[in-house]
Amino acid sequence: MSSSWFRTLLALLFITSVLLQKSADGQFEEWCIADEQTPDEELQRALDWACGKGGADCSKIQKNQPCYFPSTIRDHASYAFNDYYQKFKHKGATCYFNSAAMITDLDPSHHSCKYEFLP
Repeated sequence: MSSSWFRTLLALLFITSVLLQKSADGQFEEWCIADEQTPDEELQRALDWACGKGGADCSKIQKNQPCYFPSTIRDHASYAFNDYYQKFKHKGATCYFNSAAMITDLDPSHHSCKYEFLP
């Protein structure tokens, strides 16, 4: 094995470790967001379920609240999906929403809208 290959491998490992966010207790941080490829109609159905029967707290995506803007179905669904996922993941909940959602390790919070992460 050449030393340049070894240095490249070490550099990639270092970059990966820096990019992956960890919580204070060493767990990797994950958020649940709407999948960019999901049509708005499907997102709306999943959003309605999350905010209704799913039990997500959707108060922050209401008008005059910190996560109302941008006022898109995708952004509101992302907030609701994450609230549900964080609240219920330790009880077996997933970030699926009938294929409308996905896990990300990039914090989707923006401006005054903070997406919760619970270890």
